[in-house]
Amino acid sequence: MNLEEYFARTGYKGSLEKQDLETLTDIFQHHIRAVPFENLSIHCGEKITLELEHVYNKIVRRKRGGWCMENNQLLGWVLKRLGYDASFLGAYVFNPHQNAYATIMTHLLVKVVLDGKAYIVDGGFGVSYQMWQPMELVSGKDQPQAPGVFRFTEKNAIWYLEKMRRKQYIPNQNFSNSDLLEKKECRKVYMFSLEPRTVEDFCFQCTYLQTSPDSLFTKKSICTLQTTDGFRALIGWTLTETTYNYKENMDLVEFVTLEDEEVEKTLKEKFNITLDRKLVPINVKGFYTI
Repeated sequence: MNLEEYFARTGYKGSLEKQDLETLTDIFQHHIRAVPFENLSIHCGEKITLELEHVYNKIVRRKRGGWCMENNQLLGWVLKRLGYDASFLGAYVFNPHQNAYATIMTHLLVKVVLDGKAYIVDGGFGVSYQMWQPMELVSGKDQPQAPGVFRFTEKNAIWYLEKMRRKQYIPNQNFSNSDLLEKKECRKVYMFSLEPRTVEDFCFQCTYLQTSPDSLFTKKSICTLQTTDGFRALIGWTLTETTYNYKENMDLVEFVTLEDEEVEKTLKEKFNITLDRKLVPINVKGFYTI
């Protein structure tokens, strides 16, 4: 495991000496545009484990992606190796279909302290809720980014993340009422405390999420990647490509349904992913929005 190999994977060629917000943002953006948020291992007979060396080999050497516990663990390791004051936190993800936060802490994220200010660096959420810049940990302040306006609010030592999106233009009207589309303009994302966490705190969740019939991740095969102007996502057989601010305060969301034989080709061309085993796509309705 070495930093040079990781940076070759993400394409980052900037400074390794500076520890400032600009450098942190650059490293972070290279990660989210090179490493997909994906759970494909579950749907091609592979087990997801959280040992750092396994995560490193999967993402860096096999050029795969991963979910939050993999992406953010690797990102946290990189930042610590570079000298950043980085630590892990745990979050409870909001489920819009139940209109409630999860009761299990399933989301791992990174906190970085720079010049006395705390930032959340989360490279493991995907789709339109993926932040593009580290977010300053302050309550009630709108933080506009390319994906939309993010905001933290704090109440009784619990922090809440929400995101306001733009209007959406969907050329293919067959998908105008797709269950994948977020209907609300303001969406709760997750809640968390500032209690430090370790990767070991997520071992049960890692097993549960890839085995339980109640888990979102067993109901949908997901692969999403941020681009320079939006993101793309393959959910089951549905490929979406979103362009942020395509028109004044409007995002372009393009949908296409793939045939079985197009799935692996699309993973290679759109996400730079080649799987070792046969993928069995799945997309149970509901549970997930982009």
